[in-house]
Amino acid sequence: MVALDPTASHEHTGSDAADSPDHARRRARRWTLGLLVGLGLSMIAGTALGAVYVPFSSVLEVIGHHLFLVPAEQTWSGPRDSIIWDVRLPRVLLATLVGAGLAVTGTALQAMVRNLLADPYLLGVNSGASTGAAAAILFGVTLGLGEHALSASAFVGALAASVLVYAVARSAGRVTSTRLLLAGVAVGYALQAVTSFLIFASDSAEGARSVMFWLLGSLALAAWGQPLTLAAVVVLVTVAVLTVLGRRLDALAVGDETALALGVSPERLRTALLVLVALCVAVVVSAAGSIGFVGLVVPHLARRAVGAAHVRAVPVAALMGAILLIWADIGARVLLAPQEIPIGIITAVVGAPFLLILVRRLQATAA
Repeated sequence: MVALDPTASHEHTGSDAADSPDHARRRARRWTLGLLVGLGLSMIAGTALGAVYVPFSSVLEVIGHHLFLVPAEQTWSGPRDSIIWDVRLPRVLLATLVGAGLAVTGTALQAMVRNLLADPYLLGVNSGASTGAAAAILFGVTLGLGEHALSASAFVGALAASVLVYAVARSAGRVTSTRLLLAGVAVGYALQAVTSFLIFASDSAEGARSVMFWLLGSLALAAWGQPLTLAAVVVLVTVAVLTVLGRRLDALAVGDETALALGVSPERLRTALLVLVALCVAVVVSAAGSIGFVGLVVPHLARRAVGAAHVRAVPVAALMGAILLIWADIGARVLLAPQEIPIGIITAVVGAPFLLILVRRLQATAA
C-alpha cells in the first residue's frame, strides 16, 4: 500500500456535509445546466470577438448554414464566412476541449496524490509533453506515426515524466504528496531545461520561434481535421471515464485504507489514472502548447460549486475549464489586437493570484 501524507487531504466544502443527496444532485443539475448555457454563449462570443468584430447574428447564421442549411442561401461575404467557420469556430472548439481536458486531469491528480496544489503543470506532466512535442517539431521525431507524430511524441514525454516523478517520489520507500509535488517540480524544471537545450541545438530559427511561442500556449493553429477530432475523442472519453470512476476517486482522495476497505486497489487505480492523465495532457499540449494553472484553479471552483463528490465535480470542472479557456483566448486575441498574446500568459495572470490565496488558506488552516 502506498502511504500518503494525511495532512494533504482534499478540500471539502460545507455543502457536502449539510446537503442531502437529493439536494446535492439538484444543486449539481442547476450548475450543470447554467454552465451549459454559459458555455454556449461563450462559444458564440469567442467566435464573434477578435481583431475583426463579427456580429453575433452573423455567427449564428454562418453556423446554422453550415450545419443545418438554415438559412439555405448565403447572404454574407466569403471572407466573413471564412473568418467564422474556418478560423474562429475550430479555435473556440479547441479551447473548449483543452480547457475541459486540463480541468478534469487536474481534478484526477488532486485526488490521486491527495493534495490541493497538484495539477499537470506542477507535477511535470506538461513539461514532459512539451519536451516530446518540441523534439517532434525541431528534429522530426515521428516515431513512425506520420501526422500523429506530434501527439505521440507528446504522449511519450508526458508518460515518461509521470513515471519519473513517481519513481523519484518512491525512492525513499514511502510516497507522500509532498514528495510527489517536490519530485514533480524538480522533474518539470529538468525537462524545461531539456526543451530549452533542444531549441538552442536546433538549426531551424523558424522552428525555434514556433516552439517558444507554442510553449507559452496558443490556439492559433486550430483547424478542422484529425488533430481536432483526436482531441475531442480523448477529452470526452477522459471526462466520461473519470465521471464513471467518481466514487473510486472519492475513496482514493480520502485515503488508501478507505479505498482498500471499499474494494478499490489504490496502486492499480493510480496507475490507470496516470496513463489516462498522460494521454489527455499529451493530446491537449500537442494541440495548444503548455498552458498552466487551469488544472489547478478549476477543480477548486468546481468543488466549491457542487461539493467534493467526483461524480458531480468532474463534469462541472470540465464545463468551467472550457469556459475559462474560451475567455482566456478571447483576451489573448483582443487585448493587444492585432497582435496575439500567448494564452499561457493569460491563464498565469488568473492562476498565480489564486495559488497565492490558496497557499495562505492552507497556512491558516494548518495554524
